[in-house]
Amino acid sequence: MNFEKVVFGFFIVLSLTLNFGFFLGEMDNPEHHNVFELFAIIVVNFIATGLKLGDRSQIGAVLLATSLVADLHLVAAATYWTVVIHVTETGLTPDVMVSIISLSGGALLANFISVIILVSDTLMSRL
Repeated sequence: MNFEKVVFGFFIVLSLTLNFGFFLGEMDNPEHHNVFELFAIIVVNFIATGLKLGDRSQIGAVLLATSLVADLHLVAAATYWTVVIHVTETGLTPDVMVSIISLSGGALLANFISVIILVSDTLMSRL
């Protein structure tokens, strides 16, 4: 068993599962979505992106692209959350929370595609 591949797969799947946990719940209810969970998702996603940087194959390029898309969505969601709370001081209204969750949903989809590609590539290498 290759420990490097285990760590690689671990962070890819962890970013998907953390993102799913944040996305789950009533979209307009801020009590169902924790800011620290969003922070954890961003950290884990950045680690997963860093692990994807070394692969020079076509699959590696697509995996990196999906990770960068997820990073962009999550950073946009965190930035929006921060601006709404600390700059405009409007608070987490239902409309704001729906926008934040929608952005995390885009990251969730990108992470899901990344896991599908990882599993497909693993299955293809076994044949």
